[in-house]
Amino acid sequence: MQRTIFTDDHHAFRDVVRQFIAKEIVPNLPDWEAAGCIPRDFYTKTAALGINGLQVPEQYGGGGIDSFLFNTVVYEEIGYAAASLGGFQVHLNTVLPYFLEYANEEQRDRWFPGFADGALVSAIAMTEPGIGSDLAGVTTTAVRDGDDYVLNGNKTFITGGINADLVIVVARTSKDPENRRNGLSLLVVESGMPGFTRGRNLHKIGMKSSDTAELTFDNVRVPAANLLGEEGAAFKMLAHNLPQERLSIAITAQATATAAVDLAIAYAKERMVFGKPLAGFQNTKFVLAECATELQAGQALIDQALIALDAGTLTPADAAKVKLFCTEVQARVIDKCLQVHGGYGYMTEYPIARLYADARVTRIFGGTSEVMKSVISKSMGL
Repeated sequence: MQRTIFTDDHHAFRDVVRQFIAKEIVPNLPDWEAAGCIPRDFYTKTAALGINGLQVPEQYGGGGIDSFLFNTVVYEEIGYAAASLGGFQVHLNTVLPYFLEYANEEQRDRWFPGFADGALVSAIAMTEPGIGSDLAGVTTTAVRDGDDYVLNGNKTFITGGINADLVIVVARTSKDPENRRNGLSLLVVESGMPGFTRGRNLHKIGMKSSDTAELTFDNVRVPAANLLGEEGAAFKMLAHNLPQERLSIAITAQATATAAVDLAIAYAKERMVFGKPLAGFQNTKFVLAECATELQAGQALIDQALIALDAGTLTPADAAKVKLFCTEVQARVIDKCLQVHGGYGYMTEYPIARLYADARVTRIFGGTSEVMKSVISKSMGL
């Protein structure tokens, strides 16, 4: 089915991005996976194409584009190349929107040029060793002391935490016995602040090119000028960006599953079994037909959600539906495509093996599938 949400400008941009990925990402991905992160100069290279500053206002060196469709092109093409760049995608799709929405003029002058030219890399620190989906249970504290907040606590599973120059930290600045959601604030911790330390780069079963860190804050003095938005209102602020964050995960899931089908088709046409191509067997045809049908359904969901996001009408519940469906489809499709590869699919030299390992986390981060079902059921009055 023909997609109708993109213009000629989007298609031209897609061609440029695809060429960049073929040159800069595909041949280097094995080295980045071995290193456990992508190099910092990658951010300056993408910035040179205008990717980093797509939504940054023009006066700071960005493109000033309100639409999310150009971002979508970038992350689709990364997925179509069977790649996953978690830290890079979180930096632009998850973290930057908080700065765009809540940074004051002084903070914009200080940080936005670095976002646009690739000099600054960001992350967001929500999860704690004992706190995952229950964000209201955050135990990291920030106590006001003169012109500073004194920050103490530990965060874990922080995507992009090794590379980040700026880390938005969710911390408790006050307690409300009546409502645990009140009293959380967002503080921007900068690299080099005394007491801010990064632990090891965590080893994962997938997403190996994405750095994932443990972060410790030991009496870190964070200037009050680094408070993002309103003190005590972080829970509401975090909820504001959830639709885009969850939709971006769905976009990557859809794109990587599409890549898996393309890989399986190519393999099935070349692989000879019992004297004829694997693609000639009815079972292979039916399996891949099922995959293509599920992907078509997922694409329709994503495209409608993108229209709603740009219009400002995408609800948390609808975004949850898209993430739930597309990540579950991703899991089923990539599993089937690995099966088509047989034993070769289990070998890490084949891209399908990387896609299989990378896909598992999409049903966890950004809200687990179970959390998505809770959000959806609540919207149904249940």
